[in-house]
Amino acid sequence: MTKKKVLVTGAAGFLGSHLCDRFIAEGYHVVGMDNLITGRMENIEHLMPLPDFEFCHHDVSKFVHVPGDLDYILHFASPASPIDYLKIPIQTLKVGSLGVHNLLGLARAKNARILIASTSEVYGDPLVHPQKEDYWGNVNPIGPRGVYDEAKRFQEAITMAYHTYHKLETRIVRIFNTYGPRMRLNDGRVLPAFIGQALRGEDLTVFGDGSQTRSFCYVDDLIEGIYRLLHSDYSGPVNIGNPDEITISQFAEEIIELTGTDQKVVYKPLPVNDPMQRQPNIDKAKAVLDWEPAVSRSEGLKITYDYFRSLPDTELHRKEHNNFDAYIK
Repeated sequence: MTKKKVLVTGAAGFLGSHLCDRFIAEGYHVVGMDNLITGRMENIEHLMPLPDFEFCHHDVSKFVHVPGDLDYILHFASPASPIDYLKIPIQTLKVGSLGVHNLLGLARAKNARILIASTSEVYGDPLVHPQKEDYWGNVNPIGPRGVYDEAKRFQEAITMAYHTYHKLETRIVRIFNTYGPRMRLNDGRVLPAFIGQALRGEDLTVFGDGSQTRSFCYVDDLIEGIYRLLHSDYSGPVNIGNPDEITISQFAEEIIELTGTDQKVVYKPLPVNDPMQRQPNIDKAKAVLDWEPAVSRSEGLKITYDYFRSLPDTELHRKEHNNFDAYIK
């Protein structure tokens, strides 16, 4: 029997590489696509020798061609951390507009089902808590975070337009804060930032007064939710995340306890439009997908810390994105 074929964009990234692993394990033929602007080949090098994995070095903002039949597309190509999208805003907007348009066209041509990775950032700095899928959000379109927030909001809009007008099979996942092995240690997100500072013996930096909240989901739980959503019959957006909410100050103390370090917490001004609350309502995921997170934060943090601690010392001081000039156009 011919194996089903799936295209994963952003395959060399944190989430994309874990998706490639999952679909290989499930017996699919996987085409991984990435332009490596933020992805890393080391995330998928273990897959390269496999006959059911092929890698395509390509920017999805340009025309996308995949020969032969194609059953599924998962669009996970996008800068996803502030250090990325604040430095490459145009590329961020392009992958969320031109990129998703190209992939929707490919899905239509191949009669493939497509799942796009949206984000809790579509809710902006929310006025509703916790955030449900029917909340429209509170986003500043011209603020520094607008390039990411609005790219994802447009992505959802055009995906639903293809679903409504062309009857394309589409799925939309709204991803909340996720963590686990293969995160980039210096990508600017709070969890790797805290662990990186602890490993370097630096004080932990909290922006604002630390009262803002986040809800952290372990990567294996997220991948399970995405897999179930792809194979479901539900076409509307679905929140996938862990509703276990914690303040940033409390989280900093958890990291200090986890790492056994004695650093202090230092406070700096809050970045512009940084959301004060972030907690998913996952009632829809429970009802439609029979999904809820299974990995506790303490368990997931231990695994993640052990992963970061196993990295070479050079990784602690690695400079991100030496190739920006080639992509800012």
